[in-house]
Amino acid sequence: MKNVMKGICLAVGLAVSAGAAAHAVRYKPFVLGHETTGSMQSAVTATRKALATHGFTLVGQYAPIPGAVVICATDPELLQAAAHARRNGGFGAVQRISLTQVGNTIQVSYANPTYVGVAYGLGALPATVANLKAALGAQMDFGSRRGLTRGDLKPGNYHYFIGMPYFENVDHIRKFKTYAQAISTIKHNLGAHVDGTSLIYEVNVPGTKLPTTVFGVGLSQGHGRDAKVLSVTEYRKHKGTAYAPYEMMVVGRRVIALRPRYRIAVNFPDTPMMGSHGFMTIMSAPAAIRHTLAHVAGRH
Repeated sequence: MKNVMKGICLAVGLAVSAGAAAHAVRYKPFVLGHETTGSMQSAVTATRKALATHGFTLVGQYAPIPGAVVICATDPELLQAAAHARRNGGFGAVQRISLTQVGNTIQVSYANPTYVGVAYGLGALPATVANLKAALGAQMDFGSRRGLTRGDLKPGNYHYFIGMPYFENVDHIRKFKTYAQAISTIKHNLGAHVDGTSLIYEVNVPGTKLPTTVFGVGLSQGHGRDAKVLSVTEYRKHKGTAYAPYEMMVVGRRVIALRPRYRIAVNFPDTPMMGSHGFMTIMSAPAAIRHTLAHVAGRH
């Protein structure tokens, strides 16, 4: 009996230790896949080919800032996780990969699927992680000096500061009479480049209770434009250009978007509040992004 009790205590102790270790793991928002030289065009072509070879469906591409290209892609695991997430999973249905010219090299980086998986409640996404590593490499995680624990990052926990929004606190942009009307309006306005916007991708998320479509929106005008946000947040050696594009999502008849004060902060959690590279420098960006997305949805 004594030996049995010792065995039980040992098993419990190991389980507690494993749980504590998992909780102590820290996550960072971006992954540097590799660095390359040569022309941007050649690097983009090679990146697109590598992604397609490793099971990704390419859904969009654009240049949010000079000297950089963002490629958007999805895969079956991302779509399945997005469909089965408890709430707002579609915001994580598309992977963002950036190529950014830094001096004589091009940084090929991507939004860290493990980080996004925790933050958006999508799970571990092991296939996506493995396929991105095989396609593009995984030299280092970056975007936060210490990183965030699972407890810090998960939905309902992460916010930049007291009073700032959480993942669940989405902006309700507009409610339409029908899903088809919502899709038609958004596509028309993005095609017309309302407020300097552009359609980067349109992805349907299969298997959801309500028909769900996520749009990638390029922002080229106003205080919330991609270039403005990145000019403030991207001053460090490794570039998180894969912050862009911004997402808006149609769920049934509703159009929603992550609140900019959450969406920007979760991608750049170490950004200070004050200073030339602080959030106060782009304090007008959240309202500008909301207004732009409202115009895309036909609200004026």
